[in-house]
Amino acid sequence: MKPKKNPNADIGRNSSLYFMIGLTSVLFVTWQSFEVKTYDKETNVSEVVQVMDDLKEDVPITEMVRTTTPPPPPSAPDVIEIVEDVEDIEETVIESTESNQDAFIEDVVIAIEDVNVGEVEEEEIIPFALIEHVPVFPGCENLSTEEERKACFNQKVQEHVRNTFQYPKTALEMGITGKVFVQFVIDSNGRVAHIKQRGPDRLLEQEAVRIISALPQVKPGIQRGKPTKVTYAIPITFKML
Repeated sequence: MKPKKNPNADIGRNSSLYFMIGLTSVLFVTWQSFEVKTYDKETNVSEVVQVMDDLKEDVPITEMVRTTTPPPPPSAPDVIEIVEDVEDIEETVIESTESNQDAFIEDVVIAIEDVNVGEVEEEEIIPFALIEHVPVFPGCENLSTEEERKACFNQKVQEHVRNTFQYPKTALEMGITGKVFVQFVIDSNGRVAHIKQRGPDRLLEQEAVRIISALPQVKPGIQRGKPTKVTYAIPITFKML
């Protein structure tokens, strides 16, 4: 039976030879590439310097301060006088005042006269609610009981606050409101003293102090038969309607 293909036309017949030739060529090219030497090209660098012909600059005007030279130091005297020694001065001998065992010390008797020391009684301050006889506000003298006088005193103080009250203009414009607690003392002469205030704003506190300071003189409170200081407290409400 005859073969169908010509054996001279077989492509794979010399494949091993072709492979060896190609591998040899690649290795040769690779080896030559490692042996090649390269050099950098020289570059000419030119430096350009720009010089300005006219250089104008504003120079600040300064003023030279001339200081006066200090005076020269005083010169030494030409002639030096020699002072003779002064006369001998007798030294004052100060004897020691320390005592020793042989010294005798007389007994010293100090007489102390009897001194009468009087006790200073501090004036007592009684709260309004605990005073025996409450202060009497003008217009409450005809009342007989202490309860009536106490109620009349409270009523008169509230009427005084309402009649004397003036809302501070600045506080009114700023919308400041609140309650000011005022505490004061009615002294033994029936006058207002030692006003203390606490409120939300200084303007309201100043108005509350002004109102309480304008209270009239009252009959002072009585404790154990003597005029006594009495403390009184009242809240003043500042409210815009």
